[in-house]
Amino acid sequence: MKNYKLYYGGEWHDAQAGATFETVNPCNGEVIATLAKGDAEDTKLAIEAAKKAFDSGVWSELDYDDRAAYLLKVADILERRIDEFARTESQDVGKPYGESYYVDIPLSIRAFRFHADSVKSLKGQTIDVPGKLLFDYVSYEPYGVVASIAPWNFPLHLLTRSIGAALAAGNTVVCKAATQTPLTATLLAECFEEAGVPAGVYNVISGPGGSVGEELLANDEVAMVALTGSEAVGRRLMEASSQAKHIKKLSLELGGKSAFIAEPDCDLDGAVNSAILGFCYNQGQVCVSTSRLLLADEIYDEFMDLMLERLSKIVIGDSLAEGTQMGSLVSEEHLQTVQGFVDRAISGGAKLRTGGSRLTGGIYDQGSYYPPTIFEDVTRDMEIFQEEVFGPVLSVTRYQTLDEAIELANATRFALGAAIFSENFRKLYHAAKKVDAGTIWLNCSSKSNIETPFGGNRNSGLGREDGTEGLLEYMKVKNHIMYIAPEYENAYNF
Repeated sequence: MKNYKLYYGGEWHDAQAGATFETVNPCNGEVIATLAKGDAEDTKLAIEAAKKAFDSGVWSELDYDDRAAYLLKVADILERRIDEFARTESQDVGKPYGESYYVDIPLSIRAFRFHADSVKSLKGQTIDVPGKLLFDYVSYEPYGVVASIAPWNFPLHLLTRSIGAALAAGNTVVCKAATQTPLTATLLAECFEEAGVPAGVYNVISGPGGSVGEELLANDEVAMVALTGSEAVGRRLMEASSQAKHIKKLSLELGGKSAFIAEPDCDLDGAVNSAILGFCYNQGQVCVSTSRLLLADEIYDEFMDLMLERLSKIVIGDSLAEGTQMGSLVSEEHLQTVQGFVDRAISGGAKLRTGGSRLTGGIYDQGSYYPPTIFEDVTRDMEIFQEEVFGPVLSVTRYQTLDEAIELANATRFALGAAIFSENFRKLYHAAKKVDAGTIWLNCSSKSNIETPFGGNRNSGLGREDGTEGLLEYMKVKNHIMYIAPEYENAYNF
């Protein structure tokens, strides 16, 4: 079993109060590691280290080629250690090893490489303004200290898409490792240390949100906070920012209740596979999970029969076992939360078609395993239609026309993602234009790329991660107006 300390100012530290906590593999209940348990005092020290590094110019004033070189070296080290990181991530979260090895960690590597390259092509602009005596130009500058709060479902991938952009832009960062899954964010500090990144540029604190998170929100030296998390936590950040002495820039990627529209003319085989992936990937613990299936009446029975047949063959087991397709939910507490949604859906009149209770027997008794669960006869007024479950639970609603499906897709307060399946390009174009979501998937589901912008509308968040748009989120826009009248002309006519 490994022991991890806090990392700030280029050094490893015990918590000021000497406290520690354990992180547990949810697949079997075994303790993986012990970590220092940071609090507000530890967080202040990390912020001081980040602010010192930023103010010194050791990072913010580096030529972008030099900053990029450091980030590319971090990516190379991470790639060299990919198996170690993937195994650690899978054990900490409970997700299948293949997902970590082939998706999560490679996306983390790409985040550093993409932003290291894209910052080189970022340019300001000159603007023609009325009159001939003014020269106007725009530049982009880092904010300063950025606090990045990692989520527990993709604790490295969703952290690196934030800090990759923040660091490439010239900011320094203080990361709050996810309380339930803190290992890879902490382990990442070893990559920065080996790469020789200047002290104070990357800092990571493991500890509870009530102390670490609140200090990041309250501390006036933090210029920006980036969160991937729940709507409730996003609202807390907005409240705290409004009350701080200096209003903080916020980047919020929050919850979702994404719709999956299956038209009568869709490729049935592909649509069924995508629907399964959309609510079962990472055990349904995904913000863009397409957990509302809007299914055309004409293909309803055939679609459902095929989906149920394929779901019955999914292999659920230990995250490191060969062939595992679904692992454990992140914790027993979270399993009980998912079960609560399921129980209320049953009592509320939804028809349970499959699943509905935890798996038991053998290895299942050692962890928090939950099967794919499907509800039919779901109406828009039901909780299971409106609220994010964050588990492998799918609600199914029939519809008659595409316009009805679009109306149902927009009938929640969330607007993160939506999938539309049809072989008719005009239908795809029409639905994509009418459905309110930050990302629309056309004949695919739950895809994202480091190179393209990602984020939500309405209660699903503010701002965008990934792509050039994601890089610009971490930079201030500064306008410059220069008076260039000839020497012989009196500018003020006094």
